[in-house]
Amino acid sequence: MEIDYSGVDGFTVDCLPGCGLCCLCQPEVLPLERAYFRKNHPKAMVRSRTSPGGFALALKKGRGSCVFLDGRKCGIYENRPTFCRQFPFHFYSGDRISVELDHSCRGVWQGSGADAGIEARALARDSMDRLRSALSQSAPVYGEFREICEDAGIWEDPSLARAQVSDNLGLFTEPSGLASVMAVSMGDARADLSAPPAPAGVDILGEAADAALGSLASNDPFESPVYCGKDNSWNLFTVRGDEVEWSVLDDDGDLHRRRGIPAGEVRIPPLDAAAAGILSGYVATLNSRESFLGSVYYAVDEFGYDEHLANAYLGSMAVSVADLLWRAGLLERALGLSGADLMREAIMFYDMDRLDSPTIGGFA
Repeated sequence: MEIDYSGVDGFTVDCLPGCGLCCLCQPEVLPLERAYFRKNHPKAMVRSRTSPGGFALALKKGRGSCVFLDGRKCGIYENRPTFCRQFPFHFYSGDRISVELDHSCRGVWQGSGADAGIEARALARDSMDRLRSALSQSAPVYGEFREICEDAGIWEDPSLARAQVSDNLGLFTEPSGLASVMAVSMGDARADLSAPPAPAGVDILGEAADAALGSLASNDPFESPVYCGKDNSWNLFTVRGDEVEWSVLDDDGDLHRRRGIPAGEVRIPPLDAAAAGILSGYVATLNSRESFLGSVYYAVDEFGYDEHLANAYLGSMAVSVADLLWRAGLLERALGLSGADLMREAIMFYDMDRLDSPTIGGFA
């Protein structure tokens, strides 16, 4: 089975002391791993909330970090589940298997540590049966999706939409360019970025706020996206009426409110050349991800196959970047960051949420 490693080759990964971000991601316990926990830690294994019939490790107070995290160190490190070992790697199963890096992990940004390509290949060798099983389920779904798109007259090779993004990265790094992409994607004709029109009627700040507030909204603050700060604090931002409530999760599973930030006061921050360069690189990463393509396919299916694939793809990319830029504005208000530093932190805040988006495939 061929696996696409382009999303990890050339990167390094490092596990930074005191971070613990991965310990907030409740890991599934695979069937072969359950005997160890039943024998040694029977109270630490609970029914999975996301995998019917499956099991996962318990969280402190049912909502915080893993019960085995003590002083930001793992108490069962040598026996930790497979999904703990994989982080920050994600194996995505679509019409093929591809490996993606979670850029919310601060260890991906250090330029030090282990070679990500070598690490990913070793993980894949240990999980080949599981990856084959996942692909056997996802590949037919992708084939059926293509057939429906062809029948609806909206199909095209996704490489064409991807080429439009890669050839026009500059449009995705400033508000007026994003507005132009949105205007093109909303048209009836196939979206074409070779000569994007003036973005008449597109309120990019409003679109960005709608996207970000929608992704941050949750009835349960413990289900909110987590941003692990430079000081290793676990920051949660949750929509509460017209405000975004900023809280910090402690190691015992309790929330501590910092303050509310009026949503109407958040602005898309200006980007200098360095920040724009970092954003451009991240857009290129999204553009190469099979999981991003799978999320576009999911949206096309949800909306009844009435939009050309190119329009859906470009529109989804523009909305994703707008969401990211609004979150950058939120971090600017909360932490006083700016420039390239702000853009890196905003991507760390955003990417785990991005990887959580629904797709017609899935992570294995």
